[in-house]
Amino acid sequence: METFVSFLGGFEALLSWEVLGFMIAGFLIGTFFGAMPGLTSVLAIALLLPITYTIDVVPALVMCASIFMAGMYSGSITATTINIPGAPSSMMTAVEGNALMLKGHGANALGHAALGSMIGGSVGALLLMAFMPIAGELALLIRTPGKFSLVLFALVVIILVDKGAIAKGIVATTLGIMLATVGIDVLQPIPRFEFGTELLVEGIGLMPVVIGAFAVSELLVQAQNWNLSLEGTLKRAKGLKIRRRDFIPPWSEIREVGFFTYIKSAFIGYAIGILPGAGGSMAAFVAYADAKRSSKKPEEYGNGSREGIAAAESANNSMCGGAFVPMLMFGIPGDPTTAIVLGVLVINGLQPGPRLIEQQADLIAPMFASLLVSALILIPLTLYLLGPYFIKIVSISRGLLYSAIAVVALVGSYVATYSIFQMFLALIFGVLAFFLRKHNYSVVAMLLGFILGPDLEQYLRRSLSFNDGNPIVFLTSLDSLAFLALTVVFAYLILRNKPKKAVTP
Repeated sequence: METFVSFLGGFEALLSWEVLGFMIAGFLIGTFFGAMPGLTSVLAIALLLPITYTIDVVPALVMCASIFMAGMYSGSITATTINIPGAPSSMMTAVEGNALMLKGHGANALGHAALGSMIGGSVGALLLMAFMPIAGELALLIRTPGKFSLVLFALVVIILVDKGAIAKGIVATTLGIMLATVGIDVLQPIPRFEFGTELLVEGIGLMPVVIGAFAVSELLVQAQNWNLSLEGTLKRAKGLKIRRRDFIPPWSEIREVGFFTYIKSAFIGYAIGILPGAGGSMAAFVAYADAKRSSKKPEEYGNGSREGIAAAESANNSMCGGAFVPMLMFGIPGDPTTAIVLGVLVINGLQPGPRLIEQQADLIAPMFASLLVSALILIPLTLYLLGPYFIKIVSISRGLLYSAIAVVALVGSYVATYSIFQMFLALIFGVLAFFLRKHNYSVVAMLLGFILGPDLEQYLRRSLSFNDGNPIVFLTSLDSLAFLALTVVFAYLILRNKPKKAVTP
């Protein structure tokens, strides 16, 4: 009961002008990065990560949560208007939304996308607050062998999510684990793999890995893939005239979509968000496919289905709430954005785990409240006030934008640690991530391997040390056995319909 009272206190914290200002600023930043093709909320939080050194933990977490929700929603803007998803999770919205746009119903499509995002994001945030205390109680029952099997389950799911490139997923995840072993041993004060230099004794920081893997590599990818033919699309987009009242979907269309579709898709998104590494793209696709399967008008799908937009957007925004569960309870990020939010927690001295909710609820509750307020209030309010101007975001000069991002990324990596070596590491990891992405290796798998590697190692070594080196402990411990069985079940379900060709991560 005390935990629920603390969660309600999170809304009180949002009444502070400082916290409220950071939430609104974060939402606007997330909207900009989400709507700009090639930029995502992951990049936005990665660039703002150094700022968390200079502000309190509550405003930092509130801002991250609002960026997360806004970035997930705003990908639908350019997906609908110019058929270029602002985020990978908006692929299915692009299919249906742009079809409506070509029929002259673009504002209506944006309205349905915002409504789905509002409902899905709100349901996901409410489910997060409702079940987090229960998840905390269950997490206390998991012992060391079970924690190892849980981390192993997370890594296996991360690898198998990209069914067409499992071998490359294994390589990328292993590379991340190897990078995490540089520095002081996780159980003993002994340096390892420092290669004779004091610069590596402290290990490789999360900051250069995040900024390099997501900011620097993204700039290199965009520089390589920039297509001048896009200029014509942008010029046509500038001529669009959208009225505010057109954003409000008629009640008849909402009834036709069906309230059950919104809620069902939101629950699907929340459940998928709990799975490590799944993310908004999988949530949107699964909910979209399920809605099409049960639709009374399946022939509309692919030709401008409002039901398809509602399902996809409800799911990918609800995923935001689900993704926080494994991150806060076990330090296992549910998606790339929560992986960086985990860095914000660590930077501020907060250790993820079941005790976090009990002992630091006053710091975590405002973040939950920010998710709900961003979805329930800021999404519809922002669309109504700024909707007619959204399309102008894509007309910003790419050369100027990417130059500014490059400067912010490198300066941020330096300011965070005041280490030129760390800044060069960000550059090195950026180039490494660029080549990984170029050859279809998952950068997300590498990052999650880097984050989860130390936990995997220490839980393995502690379990073996407590049982005279006998690995049978992982089969005799019930919690460990349950997670191992779950790993096998998920591996079977994911691989059952394995595609023949590799899919780009």
